[in-house]
Amino acid sequence: MPDASSDYVVRLARDPAEVEAAQHLRYQVFVQELGGDGEMVDHDRQLEQDRFDPFFDHLLLLDPTRGQAIRDQVVGVYRLLTEEGAEAAGQFYSEDEYDLNLLRMSGRKLLELGRSCLHPDYRGGMGMYLMWQALSEYVEARGIELLFGTASFHGTDLTDLSHPLSLLHHRHLAPADLRVRTQPKAYQPMDLVPEDQIDRPAAMRAIPALIKGYLRLGGMVGDGAYVDHAFNTTDVFLILDTNRLSDAQARIYGQKR
Repeated sequence: MPDASSDYVVRLARDPAEVEAAQHLRYQVFVQELGGDGEMVDHDRQLEQDRFDPFFDHLLLLDPTRGQAIRDQVVGVYRLLTEEGAEAAGQFYSEDEYDLNLLRMSGRKLLELGRSCLHPDYRGGMGMYLMWQALSEYVEARGIELLFGTASFHGTDLTDLSHPLSLLHHRHLAPADLRVRTQPKAYQPMDLVPEDQIDRPAAMRAIPALIKGYLRLGGMVGDGAYVDHAFNTTDVFLILDTNRLSDAQARIYGQKR
């Protein structure tokens, strides 16, 4: 597994070719690896793309030792949507799945995160930590207060996911003022198993690493899951309030206190 972190570069995409390189990595992960699809997915060019891409900032993790082509160098991606970007797009990406009125009415500065992925060879190393460091600098520079977005479990069978979803609901549910809820027509309850009957070790093993990372930082979940058949995933809503980070969590995240 590559781990020469001094060779990595983390920065925002600067031109359409770099955005395409991000979309190519997303294709490898979300389409080829996880079986997802979408209206604008370009299978011929191997690009996972959608109408929101022009409005996002695309944070890239690059390993220049992999070759000269930017497609080879991009090994990590994070998609970032500011309130200004959402206004230009007509909505936040996750508003098709979740009612964001609570956040919009909060008067606090928002940032939506999405499409986070790493090349398989770079998982479990320094790559995601370096991307989170860069994300913290982005957040601090823009005065962001609330970070949010959806994160996914692979698969759409809620029976298979009943224990991890129930653990998230019982132990990590957001307070009422931040408790975003799945859109009514798509609402799927997450409290599928009573708390005292959850197989906690098995539930924790089933929770994806990205979600665990947010939970360690004090991240919370919204009310209800969303089953995304096109992407072959079950989504949960995650929110991180930078004002509620403990000092220890803030040091992990990279935020100054």
